[in-house]
Amino acid sequence: MLTQIYKPGQGKYSRLGSGFAVGIVVAIGCYNLFGVLQASEVNPWIATLVPAGILVAFGVALYWLLNKPSAADFLIAAEGELKKVNWSSRKEVAVSTLVVIIVVIVMAVLLGTTDFIFQLVFRQLIG
Repeated sequence: MLTQIYKPGQGKYSRLGSGFAVGIVVAIGCYNLFGVLQASEVNPWIATLVPAGILVAFGVALYWLLNKPSAADFLIAAEGELKKVNWSSRKEVAVSTLVVIIVVIVMAVLLGTTDFIFQLVFRQLIG
């Protein structure tokens, strides 16, 4: 039962993506732990086996979690919803980005001009 995959044909990419992302984070953490333990005065066997054991334990826990019915059903539903999304075309993204850049520049110029005018007015009033 532990090695059986829950709904094997569904949610493949969301499970793989989640598994790889968490696996990479755990692997980087274990590598950093190995570096810390190796730099200290710890037995080399302990410095090697502790991070390896943590990595294996997290791997087993991750496999179990990704095949747990509630988590797997969530990932399957999330992948199904992402397939329904209407993604913007490359041209729409480029035009929208250009509009945002232009609006930011115009707002910066307007705020800068307003700030400059307020500086002049308050210098005249104070000075």
